[in-house]
Order: sequence, then structure tokens, then C-alpha cells
Amino acid sequence: MSGRGVPPTAPGRGNGRAAPPAPASASASASASASAFGSASARKPPPAAATVTVTDEGLPNWLLPVRDAARTVRPAQLSRFLPPPSGGRPSAVLVLFGEGAQGPELLLIERATSLRQHAGQPSFPGGGLDPEDGDPLGDGPLRAALREAEEETGLDPAGVQVFGTLPRLYIPFSDFVVTPVLGWWREPSPVAPVDLRETARVFTVPVAHLTDPARRGTALHPSGYRGPCFQVGATLVWGFTAGVIDRILHFAGWERPWDAGRELPLDGASGRA
Repeated sequence: MSGRGVPPTAPGRGNGRAAPPAPASASASASASASAFGSASARKPPPAAATVTVTDEGLPNWLLPVRDAARTVRPAQLSRFLPPPSGGRPSAVLVLFGEGAQGPELLLIERATSLRQHAGQPSFPGGGLDPEDGDPLGDGPLRAALREAEEETGLDPAGVQVFGTLPRLYIPFSDFVVTPVLGWWREPSPVAPVDLRETARVFTVPVAHLTDPARRGTALHPSGYRGPCFQVGATLVWGFTAGVIDRILHFAGWERPWDAGRELPLDGASGRA
């Protein structure tokens, strides 16, 4: 995969590949506020037995390296924290790729500061599986990722094409066993925080910003945690979310050389830089 380039700035669905994106300027905003997407409309939750189809049909060419990586990557290549033999709460996150004004982008949220776990942290939409989501080792994570994304951002799951999953990973701090569900935002819909008690902000980040070496570093937490991070405007994306993004960039062949020695300390209480 090392021979693949970064995704094009203006991706399309044809067979040709465009040139890689130019490095983004440090002053450019990497997020889109909720107001830019419009108001999220109230929707009923999807039926409990709804079938989620996994297909790569019609994916844009720039997204194929992610699909290919997901088919071959092993859990230990993604994280040193692997699910325990027993225990852990089954969970799922939606790793949703779309196409924006600045090219390929990822959808993220910022969790409310009042939450008990991972408060104030940027993350993928997602959460724990509910009983109606189904088998945690089957389709359950697919339903949970779409349901949680809808509950947190107002996203219409009908416009999301699930094209794969990454291996299950473990977050020791919260005891979550997480399945990253890969999605293509085929038909974008308005998104915004549905409940400010849970979600403070919904925003997108251009992939070109995430591959920009000037925006990358290593986060240091007082607990001893060290891991990759991304400076997205005034927001520092770190922890589990940054780790998944880092591995996707690497195995999709989009990673550019960056300085892992650039250390960004985090505040112990808030987890902010």
C-alpha cells in the first residue's frame, strides 16, 4: 500500500485519479460548524431488525485504498489494546468519509464536557450497542454505528453506504470494545448536535489537513498516555479517534512523513492541549 497517494482534492466517482491535495495553510479552518450544514431534523430511530448492507459498489476511487486496507489489516497492526477474552462493553463508531469543498473529509463530533467518560474529546459518532442492535459479533455494530450517528448528529443513515469494518479494538479507560464501521456519505444530509448534553459540536475535517505534517504531533497525557494527535484549528484530536485516523492514513498509503518528536502535552482534567 505504500505506493498509493493521498486522496484527490476534488474526488469523483470516475476511474481516474486526480492529483494529491496541496498542503493546507496553518490558518485554514479544518472544521465546518453545525450551522453550515443546517438544522438537524427529528427522525424516528430505524427499525430494530433493519438490515445493513455492506457493499463497495460505486465507491469513489480515492476511497478504495481504505477499503483494501480494511480487508487485510490485523488488530495488532492498529492498536496494542486488543479486546480481552471476556468482558468489555460492545460499542461501535462510524468512520464516515464524505466529499466537501476541500476534497475528502471525515465527520467528527466533540463530546459534551458534562459527560462522565471522554468528556470534551473530539471523536467519531458512536457509542454502546443496545439490545435491539443485534449480535455484537454480527451486524450489531453496523446498526449501532448508524443509530448513534443519527442520535448524536441528526445524520440520515439512508444516505450512508457502509463498505466495511476495521477489527475490534479496546479502550481500557472506559472498557469499550469498539468496532470502527467504515462509511461513505453517498447522500449528505444536514447535521448538527441533537442533544447538547451529549454532543457539543459536529464538524468535518478535510483529509488534506490530517495528512499535513505541520498539523501532526504526539499527545502526552499526565496518565502516561502517548499517541498520535492532529491539530484541527483550535481543537486537538487525540486518543482512540486519532489512533484510528493515524492507522487509516498509514495503511491506505496516504501518510506523509511527520515529526513524532513534536510533543503536545494535554491537561489532565480536560484532556485538552
